[in-house]
Amino acid sequence: MPVTKSAKKAMRQSERKALRGKSVRSRAKTMVVRTEEQVDAGDAEAARAAMILAAKALDKAAAKRKIHPNNAARRKSRLMKKVNQVGKSAS
Repeated sequence: MPVTKSAKKAMRQSERKALRGKSVRSRAKTMVVRTEEQVDAGDAEAARAAMILAAKALDKAAAKRKIHPNNAARRKSRLMKKVNQVGKSAS
């Protein structure tokens, strides 16, 4: 636990920032999961639509520095691969 006054204040600030960022990270994760559900269902069009929303949510999280930009890029890349596989198998 913090001892000094400044450390106590830093802890309060950290908690507030974490709380604000939680909704941004949660939304990005939710969008990724929804996209993966569409991929598992084999619905290529719905997966593409969900992918757009997921990419947008990941980009926003990265822009707000709630996740690292490389983390967002990696997740978008992996998700895009899955969505493209559904598109190939459907056609």
